[in-house]
Amino acid sequence: MGHWKDIMLRGAVIPLQQMAMFREQVAVLRGSLSCEDRARHELVRFGALLHENGFVAATDGNLSVRLEQGRVMITPSGFSKGMMQPEDMVVVDLAGGKLEGTYNASSEVEMHLAIYQERRDVDAVVHAHPCTATAFACNGISLEEPICAEVVMTLGKVPLAPYATTGTPELTSSILPFIRDHQAILLANHGVVTYGEDLMTAYLRMEAVEHFAKVTLAARQIGAPQVLNPVQLEALEHARRKYVDRQPTKFDRPGLALETLWPQLARRN
Repeated sequence: MGHWKDIMLRGAVIPLQQMAMFREQVAVLRGSLSCEDRARHELVRFGALLHENGFVAATDGNLSVRLEQGRVMITPSGFSKGMMQPEDMVVVDLAGGKLEGTYNASSEVEMHLAIYQERRDVDAVVHAHPCTATAFACNGISLEEPICAEVVMTLGKVPLAPYATTGTPELTSSILPFIRDHQAILLANHGVVTYGEDLMTAYLRMEAVEHFAKVTLAARQIGAPQVLNPVQLEALEHARRKYVDRQPTKFDRPGLALETLWPQLARRN
């Protein structure tokens, strides 16, 4: 009897737990959480997306967001990006000093801080190791050939930073020349770093880099990729200023986030 009682209790508790998780996710989307709590949940969400899409393995990768008052929230060191909780996040100052959190900040926090210091318009950074793009980085090949119109408009050139040991000041120094004029950087023999005005933008740029790497690889395998000429590039630049630069992000459009993300919430519950 005790056994069946346990099963019945467990059956009652699990739906309650799922409902609590669902309410928590909806609260995030409806904006009832504080800015910092929302940042924690978004770091979890986009970390999970990196993991689900195979952009990271094991404990690879790191994500961060800029907070108010000269602070940065970053993912903890040694965690799978698919298994993080909001309370795992670490808050540091712009010098890398720990302000909040149970765990240590990612060992590559200095790379994130360098990007925030160089780009006042950037509020989120994503670092990952997507397979195809990282393969280009391991072969010393940048992704700068303008062969794909969509990439020219939304991402631009992706330069290759020289190799430097992960988690060292040398890694920060290696990307400094590229931060101001690009939205994504290949790290030689390492991976990719992308950044933007929010985590959605930074994450989508990571997707775009990997997609561009796949297109470039396929184009080279088929034959000789046809590079866009200066006239075509000028037309794309005009189109970018007209359409892309004026396009609001998903979370700028009221009421859209909950509807768009509903399938993800349902799938995870």
